[in-house]
Amino acid sequence: MPAVLSSRKEIEVRFSEVDSLRMVWHGHYLRYFEDGREDLGKQFGLGYLDVYEKGFVTPLVKSELEYKRPLRYGEKAIVETTFINDPAAKMIFGYTIYHAVTNEVICTGRTIQVFLNEAGELQLVTPVFFAEWKKKMGLQ
Repeated sequence: MPAVLSSRKEIEVRFSEVDSLRMVWHGHYLRYFEDGREDLGKQFGLGYLDVYEKGFVTPLVKSELEYKRPLRYGEKAIVETTFINDPAAKMIFGYTIYHAVTNEVICTGRTIQVFLNEAGELQLVTPVFFAEWKKKMGLQ
């Protein structure tokens, strides 16, 4: 059975992230997802700079979010990020954001990123470095 790659990162809601209703503005949840992706990438050697140094960028092409309950200024949450293995030339991540104190699910979601080379061309074949990384992580 392949390995499961996941990370957990604590975040604290900042004043600049809340709206006039004193709840986190919905768009900031995508940033929390990115914080989770960045944390997972650092832990497992697939950070943004690692990918860039191999000659690729990985823009987000799809995001899905489902809000369960709001976060408010000063609250802490845990962003749990999981790499979802897929045979295609893309990276898929799943997310669950939990309230750090109550452990209630705040938000769930998923994002998809694709590979573009230095010329900005979509890569339809998995880049060699990514296939090697997946093998090293026990995903192939």
